[in-house]
Amino acid sequence: MGPLFSRWLNRKSLGIQPVALDEFVSSENNAVLDASDAEKETYAKENLGYSLDKGLDSIARFNGKYVIGEAKFLTDFGGHQNAQFNDGVAPLSLTGLKATPVAILDGVLYISGRNKRHRLITTDLKDKNIMSSLVLREFLYQV
Repeated sequence: MGPLFSRWLNRKSLGIQPVALDEFVSSENNAVLDASDAEKETYAKENLGYSLDKGLDSIARFNGKYVIGEAKFLTDFGGHQNAQFNDGVAPLSLTGLKATPVAILDGVLYISGRNKRHRLITTDLKDKNIMSSLVLREFLYQV
């Protein structure tokens, strides 16, 4: 979903056009960083206390607060999709961040049932910032 998510961001789906790193750091305005996963990872490690060895799908600044996130589209239960889910929620457990972590998850995990992912998002992770990309814009503007 990473490349598709970037394309979605570049269509101003969050109400603003993502900007290059130099513009992102030189302004205090609401902004979404348009950079490679590696560049986002480096920026987050150097400036936001991020410590995972994995690039990020989103770094944004809204209302003076930073928000970092992983975007995943989960199409099935089990197998590789479990690893994708774990990657998506990994930033939520980091401590010492100078940013609000979000897991931008879409797909089957919202189907109520006995599946592990739905159970996790409604119990152990219920107080974490897990949301569909459909509500991300609303979340960012109210953060």
